[in-house]
Amino acid sequence: MLYERVLITGANGFLGQALVELLSRMARYDVLATALGSEPRIQASSCGYVPMDVTDRRGIRRIFQDFAPSVVINCAAMTNVDRCETDREVCWNINAVAVKDLARECRLIGARFVQISTDFVFDGNGGPYDEAERPNPVNTYGTAKLAGENAARECGLMKWAVIRTNVIYGTAQGLPRTNFALWVVEQLSAGRMIRVYTDQVRTPTYVEDLACGIELLVRYGKTGTYNLSGRELVSMYDFAGAVAHAFDLPSGLILPTDSGTMKQAASRPLRTGLLILKAETELGFRPRSMQDALNQLRSRLG
Repeated sequence: MLYERVLITGANGFLGQALVELLSRMARYDVLATALGSEPRIQASSCGYVPMDVTDRRGIRRIFQDFAPSVVINCAAMTNVDRCETDREVCWNINAVAVKDLARECRLIGARFVQISTDFVFDGNGGPYDEAERPNPVNTYGTAKLAGENAARECGLMKWAVIRTNVIYGTAQGLPRTNFALWVVEQLSAGRMIRVYTDQVRTPTYVEDLACGIELLVRYGKTGTYNLSGRELVSMYDFAGAVAHAFDLPSGLILPTDSGTMKQAASRPLRTGLLILKAETELGFRPRSMQDALNQLRSRLG
């Protein structure tokens, strides 16, 4: 049996943990997890781990030479949208420059490169979007992620893929930031009222489904851009209500608001969301319904 040697960057992050957990259970993959931390946040018996900073070109080259990956999945990213707006140089170095460096190393050794991107490459005026829609980001985060997409496409790689997703939710270990669904559970469980946008519309994505979609893309060796997300197009307010319902929490604590009422460092696209017909057709991608995903999340949280 031929093994795919898969290097995962950002493996201590939210999506990275899910990918490590999934791929390390599958006999077809030899996985090396990499991240900034000195130790992995999750233990996977069949998965190696080494610290790696994606902004360190020499460090990247050394690890690529030692491991010789056949596939690189780049989950490393700066995803705090407001911090990206106020710390633009760091955002650009991680979300754009580092992607170009990783793609270049993949080209040198003939590895497949998979770049994780976002619906924030769009302006939010015409969602939900398919893969052919023209990007037009409205903030620094989206601009840098679009530059990362272009780096993957234009580096001369024969084997590349860009995966766009949005509003990822689920569980992970040891993360400094929570995700939207867990934030809703935490706040409502404590009896706190929360304000949630009615005018920001997305297709929320369960992290385990996203990891499965990425595995399918790697397995079938696909090239190009693919949307991987949930199917349901909902406002963040309605998503919060669905979370409350799934966890038997008081939805009356969720107050509707709109983007004009709160000042944030970065603008947000309003109506995005992603159409996943291409992934469903070409990859056999089958995300859970939102209700099933939230029920699964509740069972995982115990």
